[in-house]
Amino acid sequence: MKGNGRRVAIVDGCRTPFAKSGTAFRDMSAVELGKISVRELIARTDLDPKEIDHVVYGTVVQSVQEPNIAREVTLGAGIPPSVPSFTVARACASSNQAITSGAEQIMMGHADVAVAGGAESLTDIPILFSPKMREALVRASKAKSLGDRIRAFASVRPAHLAPITPAIAEPTTGETMGESAEKMAKLNGISREEQDRWALRSHQLAAAATADGRLTREIVTTYIPPNYDEVLAQDNGIRADTSYEKLSTLKPVFDRKFGTVTAGNASPLTDGASAVLLMSEEKAKALGYEPLGYIRSYAYAALAPDDQLLQGPVYAAPIALERAGLSMKDIDLLDIHEAFAAQVLSNLQWFDSDRIARERLGRDKAIGIPSDDRINVMGGSIAIGHPFGATGGRITVTLLNELKRRGEQFGMISVCAAGALGFVMVVETE
Repeated sequence: MKGNGRRVAIVDGCRTPFAKSGTAFRDMSAVELGKISVRELIARTDLDPKEIDHVVYGTVVQSVQEPNIAREVTLGAGIPPSVPSFTVARACASSNQAITSGAEQIMMGHADVAVAGGAESLTDIPILFSPKMREALVRASKAKSLGDRIRAFASVRPAHLAPITPAIAEPTTGETMGESAEKMAKLNGISREEQDRWALRSHQLAAAATADGRLTREIVTTYIPPNYDEVLAQDNGIRADTSYEKLSTLKPVFDRKFGTVTAGNASPLTDGASAVLLMSEEKAKALGYEPLGYIRSYAYAALAPDDQLLQGPVYAAPIALERAGLSMKDIDLLDIHEAFAAQVLSNLQWFDSDRIARERLGRDKAIGIPSDDRINVMGGSIAIGHPFGATGGRITVTLLNELKRRGEQFGMISVCAAGALGFVMVVETE
């Protein structure tokens, strides 16, 4: 993507370890995690913070007290307060949105250097009161006497005390992501065995990439408050010791009688943050950087939420490839976000289906898929984890590092998202 002749470089990126919710990062907010990743990005690249023109950061479950996470990360990471910043949310593609929004600032000539990424704490989520309870609390706060405060709660019943947690279902359909994955598995004929074997593959490849340092090179060792004597240096959800036999014993979660989606073949709730440094090609070269790669193209797409919710990337991929002037045969590595094994396998099935291309996309033929040894070569979100607002940054950096290591040129990033949204980006190395 060159916009007004300006190619956008992805100079470098990093992330915190990804930790299962309620574990290592249980006492850390998304803002704190975001600060760690952005500070580390600046330190790794030896970048003068005064060079930064813009910060764009993504999150999904926003803090009530810190609703503009981008601004708090900017101020807490040593970036000058004069640098503008804004928060974006596109469900599981939020940090992809942050990256493309930052890239657009550069393409338009409004910035030369941008920091993008995202963070999520699915441990530290806002818990809300019911409307009746909120009304009572507001009345009590305005009361002028103790008697009035007591009377404010006269209409409160036990049911009104039940907390409201962030929604995990589609507002338009009431269907959860897991239920959507179940539906996709049934409609597309994805078996339980296929899902469990994909999940096993994810853990095995992620464990191998952790052991040989390919994954850990992008991770900042994180010292955990309050005493900072506990350290996390790698993702804690990867199970090197799992097996197909173990996975096959887990019970379905969303359709307990006929279902195939389990905790083992789905991504876990996760805490973590990522950060990516973007520059115009000219600025990167002027500052002496050798970028990880460049943004070649990207596309967003959507379908009806009551359809197959997580097939959005199928609609975005042909557009991204056309904008890149490439075909799937040119793609050296494909990295697909693994919300569920059923979703990954359904996406791949539709990528490779001429019938879907004709009936759904109005195209003559399918874009096809690479061979298995070119897809998610270091595992994926099922093993590594999925902090909603951070995953897109993680995939971008993981893919570019591996392309560079292999000496290959083109990579594709595919991310499904709640709301039946899809994102695909094509990146390239030099």
